[in-house]
Amino acid sequence: MATSVLFDAPGPKTVARHRVYSVVAYAGLLLVVAFIAWRLQETGQFAYDLWEPVLTPSIIEVILVDGLLNTLKMAFSAIILAVVFGLVFGVGKLSDHAWVRWPCWLVVEFFRAVPVLLLMVFIFYQFGGVTNGDRGAYWSVVAALTLYNGSVLAEVFRAGINAVPSGQAEAAYALGLRKSQVMTIVLLPQAVKIMLPSIISQCVVALKDTSLGYAIAAIGLSTVSRLVYIEYGNQLQVVAVVALLYIIVNLILTGIATWVQKKFVGEKNPIDLTRAGNMDGGQNTGGAV
Repeated sequence: MATSVLFDAPGPKTVARHRVYSVVAYAGLLLVVAFIAWRLQETGQFAYDLWEPVLTPSIIEVILVDGLLNTLKMAFSAIILAVVFGLVFGVGKLSDHAWVRWPCWLVVEFFRAVPVLLLMVFIFYQFGGVTNGDRGAYWSVVAALTLYNGSVLAEVFRAGINAVPSGQAEAAYALGLRKSQVMTIVLLPQAVKIMLPSIISQCVVALKDTSLGYAIAAIGLSTVSRLVYIEYGNQLQVVAVVALLYIIVNLILTGIATWVQKKFVGEKNPIDLTRAGNMDGGQNTGGAV
């Protein structure tokens, strides 16, 4: 059995103690869930009249088409633009030219520090969002998410490129490649493997932050759900359905990310040294590397 190089395997007493901790934790969680269910029952939140609107086909269509579809559109647009923004400014922060490096640093640090909601409201009211109706609100959300998430991704790109062993760049320079070629041919392809989990997690953040669009009446899940529960007075029920939709979409996105990582990056653990002696059945093929 392969053992971890980070810590010793727990003994029988430790395993038994961990099982007790797990049972206590599960029991506590069940008690909390039971208490919440009891409170909901006592306050009449399970009444069919409150759940009927979210089970009505016309309301479901509004939530899915006007809410979920527009949310996915905003998230997709923001993610694509944020990746481009992050790549440009992340590489710009690594430039040897101060006149490129310092403006990129200023832009990234500024938009990382500004709250997304304030940025969204500012763009909406400053750049004609009020007069452009739904499209203005849509692009205000996309612009705010692009600036914030793009700034975060710029740091991810910069850190990922710096994480590539320096010998890779030195070998490329020794072959006579220019810096732009070293960056695009050698460093970025290797850095993507390091950055992929952070990029995917930031995509999930962008998807969830589309809910802030309710502040400027951008048509999305949060805005549509607000209109529904204001009309029918069933806030808890509508919010529960919308939360479930967010969870499902995020699980799908996480599943896609896991598949991409397995497909293009692999699952090799850099600290798993136990398989080193098992390559080719433990026999030396005699070939030179």
